[in-house]
Amino acid sequence: MAPFDLPLDQLERFAPAVPEPEDFDAFWSSTLKDARGDAPILDVHPVPNGLRLVESWDVAFRGFAGDPIRAWYTRPAGVEAPLPAVVEFVGYGRGRGLPQERLTWPVAGYAHLLMDCRGQGDQYGSGGETPDPHASPHGGHWPITRGILAPEDYYYRRLITDAVRAIDAVRELPGVDPARVVAVGNSQGGGLALAVAGLVPDLAALICTAPLLCHPRRAIDITEAGPYGEIVTYLSVHRDAEQAVRRTLSYVDGVAFARRAQAPAHFGVGLRDNICPPSTVFAAFNQYGAHRRCGEDSEDSATSADALPERTIHVYPFNHHEGGEAVQVERQLHWLNARGPFQP
Repeated sequence: MAPFDLPLDQLERFAPAVPEPEDFDAFWSSTLKDARGDAPILDVHPVPNGLRLVESWDVAFRGFAGDPIRAWYTRPAGVEAPLPAVVEFVGYGRGRGLPQERLTWPVAGYAHLLMDCRGQGDQYGSGGETPDPHASPHGGHWPITRGILAPEDYYYRRLITDAVRAIDAVRELPGVDPARVVAVGNSQGGGLALAVAGLVPDLAALICTAPLLCHPRRAIDITEAGPYGEIVTYLSVHRDAEQAVRRTLSYVDGVAFARRAQAPAHFGVGLRDNICPPSTVFAAFNQYGAHRRCGEDSEDSATSADALPERTIHVYPFNHHEGGEAVQVERQLHWLNARGPFQP
């Protein structure tokens, strides 16, 4: 895939005025208040993983509407001291898989919670174990189109709520320092991590690569690759649904979450990525943390580097959606390990 989006010099300045619903904050405040009516943890029990250096637990915690969400909790074996925790969110179509699959963070010395994605897990990987019991009255059968005609019914309202509750849950698990929790993810997982950064004010750090759901209004206009292509396909059949679809997407737009985020952030993007187009990623990155400083005081404050939280982005000019792969992971590890509060 050749570069198809804006050139890098324009991407580095790309900060579009992506419209937000007037009730965006109220919508998410109400949604999370309803979800947090009960303590997050439902069940925690150890599971054999066949490994000597790390220990694993099967976790169930309350997500949207109190639904049980499954997760793997893994940490270095024999370490009892409270550790910084990484909460990781998986990509589109993937479930949590098996407990021995994703070991980078626990082997690096962190406590690690890997959240399952409700109603996903059948496209690749080793499956998932969390159903989505809420039937969406309208929308396509793909996760990204379920309930897409109304923000209250939308699938990602539920999944983002689950992700926030995963942060609540990890803080209740044994051996975790609740003040040192970081959200991590690529693609869909990156979009969930970014949403968490915008909704959890005391998150300690964000690491995301090629996040999905950033500036989706632009994404569905410039790419037909999935998952955005699934929205395009839906609209090609439901020709009168565009206005409702665009309104719903505005409630889960990563740019809006990025504007509200305050945690130090590490991004990554491939310039040949037609799945999560680079302009959508830069739209979020360039406005990261700007919400609390724009509007009332000065329009310039939204674009001033000195006014924004610490953030960095690694660009891979010749890569597609895979981005930097192991190179990016290495950079993530060095970035997080270099921060004193995150030393295991």
